[in-house]
Amino acid sequence: MSDLKWYVVRAVSGQEKKVKAYLEKEVVSSNLQDYITEILTPSEKVYQIRKMKDGKSKKIAVEKNFFPGYVIIHANLSNGEVLHTVKSIPGVIGFLQVDGKDPSALPRPMRESEINRILGKVDEVDDTEVKHETTFVVGETVKVMDGPFNGFTGTVEEVFEEKKKLNVMVKIFGRNAPVELNYMQVEKEE
Repeated sequence: MSDLKWYVVRAVSGQEKKVKAYLEKEVVSSNLQDYITEILTPSEKVYQIRKMKDGKSKKIAVEKNFFPGYVIIHANLSNGEVLHTVKSIPGVIGFLQVDGKDPSALPRPMRESEINRILGKVDEVDDTEVKHETTFVVGETVKVMDGPFNGFTGTVEEVFEEKKKLNVMVKIFGRNAPVELNYMQVEKEE
């Protein structure tokens, strides 16, 4: 269908996934698959360090939205039922880029360059799978959380951002020894 365009739907922040799931169910039950072909909540996986009840730290993967409060849909809004269905979903505030003076006006679609940038960013994240949110600097003290040097503390000597690796100077048996570790194996010392 050539009338399909990308639109931004405003949602209650934190409920983007619920809005997406509810909208997907509604599209099927209302038989609107020809009018709403795709629903996106662009996000990426990042690692965060969480303190556990026993006092230890644990790295966990968390999904982080690129655009909190927004859901992107590929839709043909020429059918009035589609507009009504989207607006009636719990958690939906309305469409972005609506002419507030004219209540009958349809929302404006996203520019092709905007959606290509967003879709490109989502594809890029799928390729790299998981990004690491923490950054390290030379001279910083880190604690080794994984591998043969688990429990040791050291000083960051070099940072290889593109490889997500560090050279850390660790004191082993009273002597300093350089050790190459990846970001997942260390955490910042507090």
